[in-house]
Amino acid sequence: MTFEPFTAAHGLGGAMAAALIIPVVAFRKRLRSPQANRNFRYGMAALLVGCEVSMQAWYAATGNWGVYSLPFQLCSLMIWLSAASLLTRKRALFEIVFFLGILGALQALLTPNLDAGYPEYRYFEFFIAHGAIIGTGAFLTAAEGYRPTALSALRAFGWLHVLALPAAITNIWTGSNFMFLARKPSTASLLDLLAPWPWYLLQLELVALALCFGLLGIVKLAAGRSVESDNSILSREEMKWKR
Repeated sequence: MTFEPFTAAHGLGGAMAAALIIPVVAFRKRLRSPQANRNFRYGMAALLVGCEVSMQAWYAATGNWGVYSLPFQLCSLMIWLSAASLLTRKRALFEIVFFLGILGALQALLTPNLDAGYPEYRYFEFFIAHGAIIGTGAFLTAAEGYRPTALSALRAFGWLHVLALPAAITNIWTGSNFMFLARKPSTASLLDLLAPWPWYLLQLELVALALCFGLLGIVKLAAGRSVESDNSILSREEMKWKR
């Protein structure tokens, strides 16, 4: 069964991913309590690792395991780094997961490169895993209080090239297409708007950098409004006490 984008199945998959993201932002204050924080971090890390391990097991059990199963796609790498960031709470990992994880997973959710449809296992794993990556970035920002900076955006952009090295080498040796460095995906994607290979790789440099700073701007704007809202609430409470 093939996956058809922008159908009811795509909408259902997006809803599953959203169910792992929206509650994180909505209940961010509750997730700051020690017990809830610990439960979420360990639970989400287990979900992320479970997605990747079960995927590898599925490949092996169905006789589909091959070079393409190696975890060199950007989002496959983000699954492991997201889990590590939740367990270690290292800021360096936050920067990578926030920028590369959120942007990579969001693009995957919008234009899935998926060869399985509802209700196949691969369909559920795809949307749950990508939703969990974005949910992790949202948690580290909204609940843990990490804040990205312009410098962290540049560092994440640099790490993107480091992570692309094993993918590029494997592509050359095996003819695979990890991170879509060797050719555009066969399914519709945002890369279709860019020039043919290899020129789209140069364009992606600018696009990736622009998206990193665009995401940074969104977070700074949201953080500013959150502070204004908190100050407004405090002002109203002070007025009540004065009365």
